[in-house]
Amino acid sequence: MNNRIVIEPSILSADLARLGEQVLQAEAAGIEALQIDVMDGHFVPNITFGTGIVKAVRPLVKALLDVHLMITNPEPYLEVFVNAGANRLIVHQETCPHIHRTMQAIRALGVEAGVAINPGTPVSVLDEVLDLADVIQIMTVNPGFGGQDFIFSQLEKIKQLRQLLQQRNLSTRIAVDGGITSTTAPLVANAGATILVAGSSIFNSEASVAKNLEYLQTSLADIMVH
Repeated sequence: MNNRIVIEPSILSADLARLGEQVLQAEAAGIEALQIDVMDGHFVPNITFGTGIVKAVRPLVKALLDVHLMITNPEPYLEVFVNAGANRLIVHQETCPHIHRTMQAIRALGVEAGVAINPGTPVSVLDEVLDLADVIQIMTVNPGFGGQDFIFSQLEKIKQLRQLLQQRNLSTRIAVDGGITSTTAPLVANAGATILVAGSSIFNSEASVAKNLEYLQTSLADIMVH
């Protein structure tokens, strides 16, 4: 498995009036990927971004654009988001009754395929698609809003997933999304996560994006593999 830890800012918490500026600041600070949270007000109780934001951000940065589809019936929109500039699509197992087919469809589009599960969903539901996923994202909050508190019971789920991937000798990366701070980042990294999606702790502060990223990285100093 790839054990190098990556901090991936989520623009959900960015200042939308200064989105371009903050995205550029994040890339200048060395980030490799940005997560764009797409919410439909149906699967989750909020409405956020569409393809327009992906298209707007794409020419600004070289970073991987990770589009997290928190929407019901995502299949008709997979190609649309790839055409807009997405490099990775993450769908929710809970919204995809034919998750195997959906993961195959994402891979066929030539981008990374990811699947997310909510706090109330067990790892076992992914058993038949582990080999199709480039990334599995464990939600450590219930999706729908930024700035929520970390659900500590999910640490055991991360450990279970890491053990399962190791047993199958799979290189699938484990991402964690929700409540990532300098306190929780080392906990999820020690549990086995290597992609840490962080929003409020990077963008929602008086400190600069670069300083907030540095603060998170410092909390991982004893864990990060360069």
